[in-house]
Amino acid sequence: MFKLQELIRANTEELARSITMEQGKTLADARGDVFRGLEVVEYACGMAPQLAGEMVENVATGIDCYSIRQPLGVCAGICPFNFPAMVPLWMFPLAVTAGNTFVLKPSEKDPGAAMILADLAMQAGLPKGVLNVVHGSHDVVNNILDHPDIKAISFVGSDKAGRYIYERGSVQGKRVQSNLGAKNHAVVLPDADVDSTVKALTGASFGAAGQRCMAISAAVFVGGMDKWKRPLMDAAKSLKVNAGWEADADVGPMISPEAKARCERLIQSGISEGAQCIVDGRGVSVPGYEQGNWVGPTLLSNVQPHMECYNEEIFGPVLSCLEAGTLDDAISLVNANKHGNGCAIFTRSGAAARKFQHEIDVGMVGINVPIPVPLPFFSFTGWRGSFAGDLHMYGRAGVQFYTQPKTVTSKWIMGEVAASSSQRMPGLDRVGS
Repeated sequence: MFKLQELIRANTEELARSITMEQGKTLADARGDVFRGLEVVEYACGMAPQLAGEMVENVATGIDCYSIRQPLGVCAGICPFNFPAMVPLWMFPLAVTAGNTFVLKPSEKDPGAAMILADLAMQAGLPKGVLNVVHGSHDVVNNILDHPDIKAISFVGSDKAGRYIYERGSVQGKRVQSNLGAKNHAVVLPDADVDSTVKALTGASFGAAGQRCMAISAAVFVGGMDKWKRPLMDAAKSLKVNAGWEADADVGPMISPEAKARCERLIQSGISEGAQCIVDGRGVSVPGYEQGNWVGPTLLSNVQPHMECYNEEIFGPVLSCLEAGTLDDAISLVNANKHGNGCAIFTRSGAAARKFQHEIDVGMVGINVPIPVPLPFFSFTGWRGSFAGDLHMYGRAGVQFYTQPKTVTSKWIMGEVAASSSQRMPGLDRVGS
């Protein structure tokens, strides 16, 4: 893993170019994609203490009891298109460091980064057969889910695919961690700093064309949106839509024509249901790239919780703006949403922030931080409709996911002690056994 870490650092630009060419995000976003994955490789380099067991000596005369953590065997990962380097690096470095072999299925839309990472792993000295890459879509996924030798499956992606993978894999007796969709909220209090909050909202909503599971896609303005409307509109309009490798690009294309069409349909759905489109990113044309899957930054105001544009994960550069009378109302609104991935609050009040982090029913919380993705010594902890499984990705939970505990009770008694000592475990004389 130390050598893999070194090679990824040396090849960051190659990985970033591959991501931008295939996925579309800007080179700056693509470098971030690689870097956040690299952090998990660094964690894997130091995860040996997490593999340690426990021991209690002499629980009875000559009897010791201890636990060890052992690998599962063959594990697999099914990856999304939006982070073609980061998500594979959430998976296989921990799995193989824990002693497993791994089958990696990258998205069929942008498999290039996964292939580069697999090659770097081989260069780093990973033995043949430890990391295996397979390509395809539904049939390949079903083969992974049904194969009796695969003991655990990691997944990041949409609700529909994630629920299917969790249910079919679990029925087969496999361990599954399934990170699903999201509707991440930012709650904005009246006392929040305007400039830094607007900058955070636009970056978190429109960066990577909104195709991030931790993107802020809904903003709840406590006390009304009046003072926020013009600064948000100006910030959204200032962003440059362009090919990801162009130096002035702020927002790249969406992944496919289908994704673009779905995003535009949900924007129109919001308008039809009464929302106001105060910045419309539909119909963007980029000179020299007229056939690109372009949707520019889009702001919908007067959004209501019953609207389709709010209830669906748009997964595009669209920020839905809602209003709430009080912080309690905003918390209730967020908690009523089926998803529980991430959220943020913007405020100068420590008391309000503390109340928010305590009462919000969401797994990852940012306080004046728009995208609170945890560092790898924690775990990626989506809740409720955003996660299916028991153990989360990376961090301590990730190590536990790729290993299983074995408890050993051992008796070694010598000489005269053996003749006089009891061989019963403490408490057994009180249990009718």
